[in-house]
Amino acid sequence: MGKQRNQCFKVGLFVISLFVLGACSSTSEMEDESANTESAASSSSSSSSGAGSSNQLTQEQIRAQNALRQTVFYFDFDVAEFKPADRETLTYHARDLAANSGKRIRLEGHADERGTREYNLALGERRANGILNYFIVNGASRSQIEVVSYGEERPEQSGQSEQAYSRNRRVEVVAQ
Repeated sequence: MGKQRNQCFKVGLFVISLFVLGACSSTSEMEDESANTESAASSSSSSSSGAGSSNQLTQEQIRAQNALRQTVFYFDFDVAEFKPADRETLTYHARDLAANSGKRIRLEGHADERGTREYNLALGERRANGILNYFIVNGASRSQIEVVSYGEERPEQSGQSEQAYSRNRRVEVVAQ
């Protein structure tokens, strides 16, 4: 049983590797263009082009895949700027959008229940727009991104504890 699971894992990893390599080869021209404007994109492009002969994911590709899995970004109380710790992950999202011009996302801004309904709607929108602007500065197109604010209307966690409040102050990146 364990041997079959191990073989399934290896086959799955191989299929994912082929998919990533195929995606990299189809966007290499786009990556080359973005390399002229962003040196970090250049290093990503060069590391992915070397992976063509080994059928293994590079460290950069693994970091990018892990970053793209994170789709929820949390905020401090009454603050619209994303946390500095999220900068690298958001950069990967922006690069992914830049490399995939047909991809569309929605940024959903949220707030905790403290404050008026109107204030929380505006705060959720400011949070989502902050991430939108960061994506655009890092290569994404405005036409790829929709912004919506739900304010306090869609809490992730109910309750009136600091833990619940902190889970509700967020922006979610939703694929469309």
